[in-house]
Amino acid sequence: MTASVTTDRPEGTGIDPIKFEVIRNALTQATEEMAIALRRSAYSTNVKTRQDFSCAFFDKDLRSVAQAFTQPVHLGSFVRHVPIAVTRYGPDNLGPGDMILSNDPYGGGVHLNDISLIGPVFWQDELVGYTACLAHHVDVGGGAPASVGAFREVFQEGIIIPPIKLVAGGEIDDDLFRLVLAQIRSKRETAGDFRAQIASNRTGALRIDEIIDRYGLAEFNRYIDEIIEYTDRRTRAEVAKLPHGVFSAKGFVDNDGFTDDVVNIAVKITIDHDGVSFDTTGSDPERRAPVNSTFAQTFSACAYALRALMDRDLPVNDGFYRYVKVHAPEGTVTNCVHPAPVVGGWETHVRLNDLIFKALAPAMPDVVAAGTKAMQCHAGFGGENPETGEYYCFLETLAGGFGGRSTSDGPDAVQCHGQNTENAPVEETEINYPVRITRYELVPDSEGPGEFRGGLGLRRDYMFPEEATFTVLADRDKAGPHGLFGGGPGSTSTYALIRAEGGADGGSEDHLSSKTTVQLLPGDVISYRTSGGGGYGDPFARDPIRVLYDVAQLKISVERARDRYGVVVDFAQGPGTGKINEPATQELRRGR
Repeated sequence: MTASVTTDRPEGTGIDPIKFEVIRNALTQATEEMAIALRRSAYSTNVKTRQDFSCAFFDKDLRSVAQAFTQPVHLGSFVRHVPIAVTRYGPDNLGPGDMILSNDPYGGGVHLNDISLIGPVFWQDELVGYTACLAHHVDVGGGAPASVGAFREVFQEGIIIPPIKLVAGGEIDDDLFRLVLAQIRSKRETAGDFRAQIASNRTGALRIDEIIDRYGLAEFNRYIDEIIEYTDRRTRAEVAKLPHGVFSAKGFVDNDGFTDDVVNIAVKITIDHDGVSFDTTGSDPERRAPVNSTFAQTFSACAYALRALMDRDLPVNDGFYRYVKVHAPEGTVTNCVHPAPVVGGWETHVRLNDLIFKALAPAMPDVVAAGTKAMQCHAGFGGENPETGEYYCFLETLAGGFGGRSTSDGPDAVQCHGQNTENAPVEETEINYPVRITRYELVPDSEGPGEFRGGLGLRRDYMFPEEATFTVLADRDKAGPHGLFGGGPGSTSTYALIRAEGGADGGSEDHLSSKTTVQLLPGDVISYRTSGGGGYGDPFARDPIRVLYDVAQLKISVERARDRYGVVVDFAQGPGTGKINEPATQELRRGR
């Protein structure tokens, strides 16, 4: 039995509900405008097009107040990183127009590419809060272009930035800026993205000042307190609706990049009236390999999973995060310690997401989906651009299949869970970088079969006219996403190097590890074929019309329809047409 929880505000507090909603939405809109400014000012495809960034506002006590919903994976980690960075630098050392830069993975950060810029907001010389934005920079130095790769320690992954003052009194510290950029390959793009982050924080500060100008500082602070307490009450009510008990699951990352040994991950979830606690005891010790998650990444995974189970309109701020309790033992792959490498921590983070939902599936079968691609699936490359003579870097994360649900199929080729990045369009990629995308398509028969099938993975082939260095930092090459309640697993992923001598489809094809860096010659092709999502329910219970539709759309083959779904499809005129052979289908399904 669960206790009823009211979300109404006690009488006599003097809170105007209309003013409350206006201020709450104005704060959220301020962070959304920060996101717009960042996106429109950025240089790299990864930021301006793929939106691999996040923005937020914290109050003077470093409580999360409002967030722009671009990348959920960042937002949970922000809650750790911003307070730690500001506290370590010292709030008293910050004045109007100052901004501090940090990416310290052991100071509340994540992997080194994700760099936060934090600026105090002053109103009439009084500190009222902090604007903060985080962007995934396409390169931060280290052992490979795009700063992704199989490294043994964090020092090999790129520049490590403790909280430092990049902007003082509204002006960039040129000496410090040159020092940071000297470590980075793609200097022009990275410099542009840093300036875009400065513009983002300034935009947020202006909007916060406008809110205070209208309502006054006392009302501003009072309503922030109420917004956070309102979220607290709402969250408590949502926790009360969840199935209380203890739930657990185990899984693994397929390899660590240096050995073929799987990286075991475990999670135990306890839901009670006090909130939701996550315990990753039982996960493997940290590796000298790119599979370690920082505590902030693990916290972010748990926070996202909990938020996904609650009402869509629940605000996300300190009032929500205080209910996320995480125990991740130090020195494990879910809470690594210095100097463990962290570049692949997001791969472990998103696999933990999948495990959390897997653990909850028996108690919430109508809510939880089957396994997803559950990997960030990085593709990073770089070299000298022959047209400009500049060193270029490019990074993107590729989509895959989402898991089937209790009433619907999993979407094809999407980012999963906390990932919310867009794809890098072929046209933009080819215009700005010396690469050609020769194939970009769904992978047939990659879905996990089920009454509601998993989504399909995708294939994306990169052909390089010039020499380049390419890094695969991904997973799923050993085991595909899990199915639920009789559903089958999705396909595994394939990463291949196709040598130039036979063209994109005719050369020798070598399968690559999911965590490797290779040197490419002119004409070589790297091919990604990502995993499909797991299936939900018995495949032989799938509506034959749905199976026919998938065959007609060339998503599954005639043979797969027969063997995995028990549906016999006769083609009348060739691919794209056909009809169900009802007698043969009935006999096949009865015979099982």
